[in-house]
Amino acid sequence: MFDKRFLFRFRFSCKHISKAWTGKGYDLDETYRLPNLAELTTDFGQENISQPFELRVGWNNNGFAFSLLVFDKKQRPWCRAMHPEESDGIQICLDTRDIKDIHRATRFCHRLIFLPTGNGQSQTTPGVFWLPIHRAKDHPNPIDLEKIKLHNLMEPNSYRLDVWIPSDVLTGYDPQEHPTLGFHFVLIDREHGNKFFLVEPPFPHDQDPSLWGTLELNS
Repeated sequence: MFDKRFLFRFRFSCKHISKAWTGKGYDLDETYRLPNLAELTTDFGQENISQPFELRVGWNNNGFAFSLLVFDKKQRPWCRAMHPEESDGIQICLDTRDIKDIHRATRFCHRLIFLPTGNGQSQTTPGVFWLPIHRAKDHPNPIDLEKIKLHNLMEPNSYRLDVWIPSDVLTGYDPQEHPTLGFHFVLIDREHGNKFFLVEPPFPHDQDPSLWGTLELNS
């Protein structure tokens, strides 16, 4: 089946966050939710494709945040800090310059993987990992991963992962001068299968910023 998402360039509103991060994360409400683009792959007359997750995104001058909610889980997430790319979680790609006319990542492009659990001595805390982008022209400034804040909420049939990425972690993050972000994600889930925001393999979805969507940083 042809993926209709490849026919469009997508721009999405990313709402401003006024409240501060707390010990319980952000818990962004539904007004921050990104749309379900899988519905575009549904042929006429077929039922819409429901997704077993929601991703909510927000921003302010101090950084970027997202909240991942994964539902209908019959198994606990499989997460191993030694194997982040193979673990259940979410991979986020961000381009703080939102450049769409080049096919190789620049120093403003970031690739991060977030795990809802599997980190720490007890392997129950969430974790974040930076990964180089294949064929990148340059890499961002060294990232202090300890500055990134994470909070998980594990339930028997679901989980929520809240993440706050401070502005000084993201090379080139400047919402006043550059009010859009290139954005892509992949939800990795052994139970539900991998879910891609826009394009998926064999396209180089996690290395070509021209294939990423755009987040408009709105008030």
